Amino acid sequence: MAKGGEMLTQDTQQDGQACQEVVQEYRSATEHTATIIDGKAIARQVQQEIAVKVSKMKESVGKAPGLAVILVGTRKDSETYVQIKKKACEEVGFDFFGVKLPDNTTQDEILKFVKKFNDNPAVHGTQVQLPLPKHISEEAILGAVTVEKDVDGLHPMNVGRLAMQGRNPMFMSFSAKGCIELLLRTGVVIQGKHAVVIGRSNIVGTPGALLLQQRNATVTVVHSKTPNPAEVTRNADIVIAAVGVPELVRGSWLKPGAVVLDVGINPVEDLSKKKGY
Repeated sequence: MAKGGEMLTQDTQQDGQACQEVVQEYRSATEHTATIIDGKAIARQVQQEIAVKVSKMKESVGKAPGLAVILVGTRKDSETYVQIKKKACEEVGFDFFGVKLPDNTTQDEILKFVKKFNDNPAVHGTQVQLPLPKHISEEAILGAVTVEKDVDGLHPMNVGRLAMQGRNPMFMSFSAKGCIELLLRTGVVIQGKHAVVIGRSNIVGTPGALLLQQRNATVTVVHSKTPNPAEVTRNADIVIAAVGVPELVRGSWLKPGAVVLDVGINPVEDLSKKKGY
């Protein structure tokens, strides 16, 4: 009886081991590994390169680039972004000019500060932190920033130059340019590839699609009215997701070997985190 039980146990263990080997073999054949692009490491590298250039500039001409940022209101995310920009300026040696205005600031008052920075030769780039309060015309404010200091690349002339072949804008969207920089610095070949950009915002989607096209990618823009977005995305070699919907792009949307950049910043509930998301 005991001997038979021992034999049964041995047979069961052998069967279980054989099943595990089959499962492992199946996983090895079907699972795909992914390499994470370390954006923070690349950002540090870029900052170090800029810091060297600024140092040489100070030695040769006695000046440093100046960035002015206008913040209207008390949105915590906007305040955080401005602090990050200020810190980044300090780290690379830029001069920083910051203005913080209350929510009830009038449009004319904001325009006065825009003009002040337009006229200040120590300021080489002016940025109005978005979004603005609802009573302010974003078009009017952004349009007032002189094209030579439009570091967001949102002036119609800069956007137009970006869209035209053989023309160079004074500035372009830093988020879109950052995507291209990530691809180039990780050795991703853009030319001849099919790129899908999810989202068509003025900040990332539209300029990102234009920059990819400039580098000879075949570009498809997926937006809220696109039928079968998963099917379209599944054919892409390069995917840039720039839409305010968390977890929109699933693994089933991607083909093996696709390069994916997620530009979206979305709070996702996570009770294990101190902030709850």
